[in-house]
Amino acid sequence: MTTLPAETLQALEGQGIELPSWAFGNSGTRFRVFGTPGTPRDPFEKIADAAQVNRYTALAPSVALHIPWDKVADYNALRAHAEDLGVALGTVNSNTFQDEDYKFGALTHHDDRIRSKAIDHHFECIDIMHATGSRDLKIWLAEGSNYPGQNDMRARQDRLQDSLQQIYARLGDDQRLVLEYKFFEPSFYHTDVPDWGTSYAQVAALGDKAMVCLDTGHHAPGTNIEFIVMQLLRLGKLGSFDFNSRFYADDDLIVGAADPFQLFRILFEVVRGGGLNNPDVAFMLDQCHNIEDKIPGQIRSVLNVQEMTARALLVDRAALDAAQSSNDVLAANAVFMDAFYTDVRPALAEWRESRGLPSDPMAAYAASGYQQKIAADRVGGTQAGWGA
Repeated sequence: MTTLPAETLQALEGQGIELPSWAFGNSGTRFRVFGTPGTPRDPFEKIADAAQVNRYTALAPSVALHIPWDKVADYNALRAHAEDLGVALGTVNSNTFQDEDYKFGALTHHDDRIRSKAIDHHFECIDIMHATGSRDLKIWLAEGSNYPGQNDMRARQDRLQDSLQQIYARLGDDQRLVLEYKFFEPSFYHTDVPDWGTSYAQVAALGDKAMVCLDTGHHAPGTNIEFIVMQLLRLGKLGSFDFNSRFYADDDLIVGAADPFQLFRILFEVVRGGGLNNPDVAFMLDQCHNIEDKIPGQIRSVLNVQEMTARALLVDRAALDAAQSSNDVLAANAVFMDAFYTDVRPALAEWRESRGLPSDPMAAYAASGYQQKIAADRVGGTQAGWGA
């Protein structure tokens, strides 16, 4: 069995992966949202479910909120509830894509009334951040056009920058704005923030408290995502990850499910670029568990990130540097492949047990009876996002 070095275990011990509250609710495609027994009925139950993931893995110390999906009357009470369960409230995600007014844009809209409404929503999110103790405001915009000539693309960029400037000015001293990008959908001719370069250009103009969010499923097929990771780390603008997996488009599947080697390559660049356990680079999941149980789906996801991080830490950097310096292409590739093919699962199971955690978190959760309990206790839960 592979033995993991002490420094690798120390690095893994500091790893934390934020969970998305919406992953515990019902979600689906535009064709159907499938219900799941035990679905949370409110944000308090979402957080209780998220705490189960942390209980069995010690990998998920915080939960991201989505507004208005997670609106409550008392955010101090929600924060206390989370802390009682051993987790914190993390990133606050804004939502300007489910209101009739935003059909043709929100932060980019030509109508000042609608644009002001969208900006005010972000002000509300910042107020919530003050109550929850959250650092990051994450913005994803479902904005753009479907047809050539439909909109003035440059004017939309100008309005976006003005909107972001107003939101940025409202941030507290210890808060950040994190701008996510997505190359298509729901707009198909152009989207207003389609790639990392556009996101970078927008946040660079704002200031040091504005960063880029990289969603691993938001790229065109064949994109070298690890190159983008490297570049944003190099520029000091990689603020956060949304980890998921895709086969064709923005599938939001369990991270590592489609291409575990890609996840390994991404995490190698994170390690090499100083992004691991760096407070300025937040790890988060952004997934929709449409047909599988939600809590085990999240457990599997954080374990996949942990496993590929362990493999990335095993890359023999000295051997890799030597091979690269001598232009030994095959040797350099072999160093990478040796680390990727190393089966670290038994060593991770043994290490978890040594820390008082179950060696097999999936099996431990299945045996806990929690899933059966919430299925019996919760009736009529629809809390999600898309399917709410």
